[in-house]
Amino acid sequence: MSLSIPFIPRLGKLATAIGLGFSLLAGSLVAPSAAHAEGEIRIAEQFGIVYLLLNVVRDQNLIEKYGKQEGIDIKVDWTQLSGGAAVNDALLSGSIDIAGAGVGPLLTIWDRTHGRQNVKAVASLGNFPYYLVSNNPQVKTIADFTEKDRIAVPAVGVSVQSRFLQYAAAKQWGDQEFNRLDKYTIAVPHPDATAALIAGGTELTGHFSNPPFQDQALENPNVHVVLNTYDLLGPNSPTVLFATEKFRNDNPKTYKAFVEALAEAAEFAQNDKGAAADTYIRVTKAKIDRAALLKIIDNPQFEFSVTPKNTYPLAEFLHRVGAIKNKPQSWKDYFFQDAKPLQGS
Repeated sequence: MSLSIPFIPRLGKLATAIGLGFSLLAGSLVAPSAAHAEGEIRIAEQFGIVYLLLNVVRDQNLIEKYGKQEGIDIKVDWTQLSGGAAVNDALLSGSIDIAGAGVGPLLTIWDRTHGRQNVKAVASLGNFPYYLVSNNPQVKTIADFTEKDRIAVPAVGVSVQSRFLQYAAAKQWGDQEFNRLDKYTIAVPHPDATAALIAGGTELTGHFSNPPFQDQALENPNVHVVLNTYDLLGPNSPTVLFATEKFRNDNPKTYKAFVEALAEAAEFAQNDKGAAADTYIRVTKAKIDRAALLKIIDNPQFEFSVTPKNTYPLAEFLHRVGAIKNKPQSWKDYFFQDAKPLQGS
């Protein structure tokens, strides 16, 4: 499998810059923009197959299709960011309307906007196992990481990968040690982290990844799986889409068109993996072998679905360790409940 990603010869300064640039609610990432009328939607996605539903929506112009059924022409704007902190910044600044990120960033922003902007999830993007991989032969479990190791995550302390790592640390050493491995993490986008891990010779020895990047890394015999999130939590929905209550209330036709588009995209991707693979390559322009990509997404553990699965254990954990102040009583507290309510968890 071949994926076009740049190699980073030295990560220290780069990682520091990225980490500083992605601080939550920094306010300087994007400039606030004026509110807009019904018929416009701005969507931010990140890297990986987990965003394939958005690729399908974009490729087939599904939002525009359902907008016409609502009697409006919808202008759709797409942007790509890296890390949940950057995505949260963009949403709160008013620069985007729909944020694509992990459950970790969702719970962070849900907690911080509770009773104010009231950010909640719109839908899941599916169920996928995430792997923590390493090129250090001494690292067999998370207990083997030392101060000599660095673990790449999309956003330190905020990304769902960071939260999964904290969940694993609490399971290993107890809740009081949930952030024990945070000091080893650095913020690096998935493509760059994958390239560095494969090449070796840098301070980066671990990467909490997602598909297809984790699969590409594992083609290198020096890279192995340290942690599988399905072993940690069972099948779960790591990546979601979320929005402010104001956008949902002020743009009911646009919002409905988006939800309907997602549902059609999920059915398409789940039922025709070949066409889904073609869509991913066409939209992302990824330099990846089609057969290799199809093998990844045809994994029986993959499920393209808008229905969230098994997100609440992470929410309960984050409240228990004090990472979020507000305790959700169920997954329904941080997901919007629409006309066709999701049957999630």
